[in-house]
Amino acid sequence: MNLDATPPRRIVCLLSSATEMVCALGLGDRLVAVSHDCDYPPEVATKRRVTTCHIQTAASSRQIDAQVRQVSRQGGPLYSLDQQALAACEPDLIVTQKQCDVCAVGYRDVLTAVEGLETARPIPVVALNPTSLDAVLADIRLVGCAAGCEGAADALIDSLSRRIAAVKRRTDRLSAADRPRTVMIEWIDPLILAANWVPELLQLAGGACPLVTGGRHSCYTAWKEVREFDPQVILVSPCGFDLDRTVREARFLSGLEGWSDVDAVRNGRVLAVDGNAYVNRSGPRLVDTLEIIAHLLHPRLFPVPPTVSCPADAWCLI
Repeated sequence: MNLDATPPRRIVCLLSSATEMVCALGLGDRLVAVSHDCDYPPEVATKRRVTTCHIQTAASSRQIDAQVRQVSRQGGPLYSLDQQALAACEPDLIVTQKQCDVCAVGYRDVLTAVEGLETARPIPVVALNPTSLDAVLADIRLVGCAAGCEGAADALIDSLSRRIAAVKRRTDRLSAADRPRTVMIEWIDPLILAANWVPELLQLAGGACPLVTGGRHSCYTAWKEVREFDPQVILVSPCGFDLDRTVREARFLSGLEGWSDVDAVRNGRVLAVDGNAYVNRSGPRLVDTLEIIAHLLHPRLFPVPPTVSCPADAWCLI
């Protein structure tokens, strides 16, 4: 990237977290198109959509999982990028991802589409691939540099880092006995525990989460293993589901063998969290998520985060 070049004025984001980064950097007016699932901040609702999802997202958790497996076995795409619409946007910067083809348009598909565009000069493509909180902050800097607003990126990173440090200072004082055994469920049926940046968030927020290793992709988990761990807090946050959908899908969990015997269930510490807004997206709001989890694990130590205007829309007991 030539940092001496004119900053891009027409940005396309093909990932919801990238859209949130661009807007948090004050570049929402440069955003000309987004993906089908970009819904935050609210002003992006008017932006052009250039991607399509081929999964029936209204299906049950198990049916969605089966669809993804079938399409993957057949080598087909879960998402598509409208090359004609992309060309009409005349972008001079595209922000996408190369982390997970199940989550958004695949990186290779984006490159293929961009190569097919007739442009006077190459279009820079920035691909994000974070698996940790530090990597998310690094991606903010990457996007800021690509967009020519390094100063805004540094200021945003500094603000987020100070909030992270404020949580860590309090939870560092907790003894091992004061850290509740915690799991976060990323998919309900079949069961998947959240990995990537989530174990780090749980640890920073004052939980104990040894079942999952941070920095790795999430994977299927046997319920027997979770039951033997006997979590004291269970956070249910399926990928792509809002709070209402999470509560509906979570009814399945009560049918698991030994569910009612788990510590978190017996003590009323099973909570649904809006994963679509706060957990699954590797953007600036992950720091909101950290503060939310800290409050849910240690409500006496951490008040409701000021960034959450209506807690009932973000989490609830189930």
